[in-house]
Parts: sequence; C-alpha cells; structure tokens
Amino acid sequence: MKKPLIEPSARIDGLEEYYFSTKLKQIREMNLTGEPVINLGIGSPDQAPSPEALEELALQSKDKKAHGYQPYNGIPELRKAFAGWYSRSYGVDLDPESQILPLFGSKEGLMHIAMSFLSPGDAALVPDPGYPAYSAVTRLAGAKVINYPLLPENGWMPDLGFIELMGIDRVKVMWVNYPHMPTGTRATKELFEELVAFARCHNILLVNDNPYSFILNEEPISLLAVSDAIDTCLELNSLSKSHNMAGWRIGMVAGRKEYLDYLMRFKSQMDSGMFKPMQFAAVKALEAGPEWYEGLNSVYRERKKAAHALLDYLKCEYSMDQSGLFVWAKIPSTEVSGQDLADRILLEKRVFITPGFIFGPQGDQYVRVSLCQPKEVIISAIDRIKGVQS
Repeated sequence: MKKPLIEPSARIDGLEEYYFSTKLKQIREMNLTGEPVINLGIGSPDQAPSPEALEELALQSKDKKAHGYQPYNGIPELRKAFAGWYSRSYGVDLDPESQILPLFGSKEGLMHIAMSFLSPGDAALVPDPGYPAYSAVTRLAGAKVINYPLLPENGWMPDLGFIELMGIDRVKVMWVNYPHMPTGTRATKELFEELVAFARCHNILLVNDNPYSFILNEEPISLLAVSDAIDTCLELNSLSKSHNMAGWRIGMVAGRKEYLDYLMRFKSQMDSGMFKPMQFAAVKALEAGPEWYEGLNSVYRERKKAAHALLDYLKCEYSMDQSGLFVWAKIPSTEVSGQDLADRILLEKRVFITPGFIFGPQGDQYVRVSLCQPKEVIISAIDRIKGVQS
C-alpha cells in the first residue's frame, strides 16, 4: 500500500508558487513546439555589469584565500562602498559599521524583516498593486496581510487617512516601494515625510524597497533622507537593476543598529556569508559615476519608446512619466481584463506581457511591459502582434 503523503506546514497554506515561476514553465513548453515566445514580462536586466566589476571578480577569484566562509555582515569594504553610494546618491550619511547590512539581494531582506518583526497576531500593510513578495513574506511569518489601495486618481500614492479608517491596531510593519513597481510612480519628499510621521505616530516599522531609483529617474531619493527616519524605518536597496547584477544577488538593508541586530539573528541562521570576490566586485560597481547610469538609461529610453508603440497598438493608456524597468498601462474598455488580454497575446501571438492582476486587485485592468529586451526584440513583438511577416 502506498504511504500517505506527508502534509506540508501550515505556513504555506494558501501560498501559491510565484506567478513568474509557473509562467516560465509554460513558456518553456511552448518553445518546444513552435516559434520561441518573445518574453516582455520579467524585469531581469539583459545588459552586462561594468567592466571594472567583472575584472575585479576575475582578479579576486584567483586568490586561493578568497573561497572560504565570509562574515555574515559582509566585508568592511562593501559596507563602506554602500555608505559612500548612499552619501553621493541620496545625501544620506550611514555608519558602515552599524547601519548597513549586506544581503543576498533585497528579496532576501524582505523575508528577514518579516521573520524578525512579525508574529502570529500581528499585521502588515501591503500596497495594492504591489510586489507579490510583500504579501508572501507576511503570510510566511504568520501575520495578517492588510492591503491598502493605491489608486490612479491619487497618483498611485497611499491615502494615509483612509488607511487609518481601515483599522491598524495590530499593524506592526508597513511595506512601501518607491519608485513604485509596477506603476513606475516616483515618491516625493513630501510623501516620504508624511509616511515617516505616520509610522512614528502609530509605532509602525516602515520599510521602503528601493531598487529602481536609478532607472529612468533623474532625482533618486531615499526614505532615510527624512529627518529622524532611521528611528522607525528600514530601506532595502540592490545592485540588481541599477548595476545589471540581478543574478549576482547583492543587496543591502539600511537602518537603525538595533533593527539590523535583530535581522542578523535571523540571517545568521540562513547563510554563511557572501562569496568574497563578488563583494569586491560590488565595491567596484558601486564606484560608478553618473556616466554609468546615463549609459544605462539611454538604452532604456529607446526601449521605452518601442514599448509605448506596442501599447499604442493595443490601445492601452499609460503615463509618460514612469520610472523603473517597466511600462504600466490600462487596457482598453473593450477588454475583459489584463489577464485575458495577456493570455490571448501569449497563446495567439507568442508574446508574453504581464497581467496586472498578479500585483493585486487594483491591477486587474492593467498590463505591464518589461524594458529588459533589446529595442529590436520589442519591435519584433509589435510586428508579431500585428501579424506582419518577417
């Protein structure tokens, strides 16, 4: 007799496999039976890191002493490089010894924060639309997700008065993400000041996920630039988007020493330090000047024009003033939903764009197009959707 299946833990009840994980499986299967799918869905930068970073990685890897376990809080050189980056880019002074913790990408940091600060009975405020991982890590920590709506008529920014009316007695963490994914909305200094005051008033840990601030954004700002924000806030950042190092998994969290000490208690149970040559390479990447970001953005600006042309053909509406690696667009009234439109384009035209519903109910009537393909590929997607023969 076949033995009964071992049941999973309660913490993964209701937690589905990540949407892009399942979609990529479908795309791989489709690629086996016909013309390859053009993937305009995922924000994985396709350009290379800086030559200096690559050269440093190769150089450091030759050191036979570089391959052992490393400090849980990163090498001092990397923490200092992050501090210098924040000072130059955001005007924020951080102590590299106590206010910066390097991470295996900022997504790892979301889990560390949730597991270190949330318990069953607690709740977290999660943006809708927003990155699905905010809800996932909150649930994995056993806490309740309270979605707060971001509406186009409010510029995709939170209505703090409405959030108070929702009831926030059990809220311990508030996730925010500016520049915002998926809408591309940039924060203002005034918004960050209001958010910090709100968090301080209600004794909430405010967490800003900030990986997009250098992509198609002339004025990067940090939540930690607000006076005394460090007392009640954490900010995550990453080299994934800003330095074309998504697969390297190098990020950071900045904030008050006591908060980072809590995170370290959890993090130290999960890894044994980051590969030392990659840390030295990240130092080189973080030393890049304005010309690096301008080169990056000049490519994305051209791709964005092509993405606009694709969305124009689909009769979608979008704001010209979006930051980040994507274009967020409202579908025409003739369409049932963003999911219906995206699925039809995938199955009939073999082009994948992201339906907005995966970011929350507020995204149901939207789609998202990634800029992480060459301009020529995006133009090929337009031709394929139009039915133009190559």
